Amino acid sequence: MRRFKGVAMTVVLGGVIAVAAGCGSDDAKTSGSEAKGSSQLQGEVITDGSSTVFPIMEAVAEEYMSAQPDVKVSVGSSGTGGGFKKFIAGETDLSNASRPVKEEESAMLDDKGIKYTELKLAFDGISIVVNKDNDFIDSLTVEELQKLWVDNGKVKMWSDIRPDWPKEEIKFYSPGTDSGTYDYFNEVILEEKPMVENATLSEDDNVLVQGVEGDKNAIGFFGFAYYAENKDKLKIISIDNGKGAVEPTHETIKSGEYAPLSRPLYTYVANKSVAEKEQVADYTQFVIENAGELSEEVGYISLPEEEYQKDLDKLKELKK
Repeated sequence: MRRFKGVAMTVVLGGVIAVAAGCGSDDAKTSGSEAKGSSQLQGEVITDGSSTVFPIMEAVAEEYMSAQPDVKVSVGSSGTGGGFKKFIAGETDLSNASRPVKEEESAMLDDKGIKYTELKLAFDGISIVVNKDNDFIDSLTVEELQKLWVDNGKVKMWSDIRPDWPKEEIKFYSPGTDSGTYDYFNEVILEEKPMVENATLSEDDNVLVQGVEGDKNAIGFFGFAYYAENKDKLKIISIDNGKGAVEPTHETIKSGEYAPLSRPLYTYVANKSVAEKEQVADYTQFVIENAGELSEEVGYISLPEEEYQKDLDKLKELKK
């Protein structure tokens, strides 16, 4: 599995970074332009958005720039909501998201005259984790998960959830409010109720990993790839949605058995960028052709091949 660039993730919070071109994988498909035998491309491709999707797009950018070194691909990580704000402002070519675009975001894009196309990249399972030394919790029901995270105006103890658990204050670590992961968790677990007031929020999932790792009474959540990358430092919690406790794994996420926290990951491309910038069209094709393999490399789950073909067909129409 690829190692995530923790330093890059920290730096990127201050703005968009350019991912340095790494050594290309021999298995990665060639870019569209190379496959046609045309000359090397030039220019810039600007992407931003979800920190959950960041590892996939970082890996894709590295591979692409090894094939097209004169194209600078920048990958930002301002969160799904932050990415859409930049997309609406016309600052990015692609916007990475761990949830579908919201109606109000779509309306603002329409007001700006920005037409876009949604492309699916992979499957993810939001992973609930606790400190490695936690020896009393192995699973939670969805109801207990909601009881944990919904604010009730009081300091929460583990014993509030189950009486036989320690009377110790729980420390919460959550993605920030611009995160699509926060939005998804808010919708399916909190049901739009306010999150615990004392939660530590961050758009950088590495900060959340470090927080849970460093506190024996901590609990947190983030994309599956960040757990997979740090499984030696964290303890994963199985979730019971009424059919028994299920641990997030490659198989249970892909099948949807890990419910309700399995979800697709997306990128949104500006149609105008595809039509007017050859490097953006070429890069977007490369993303679709390599998302399955590279998402598996960084710890996510690839879509069925027919889903990527649907996206390639969408892109082909945009190029006409």
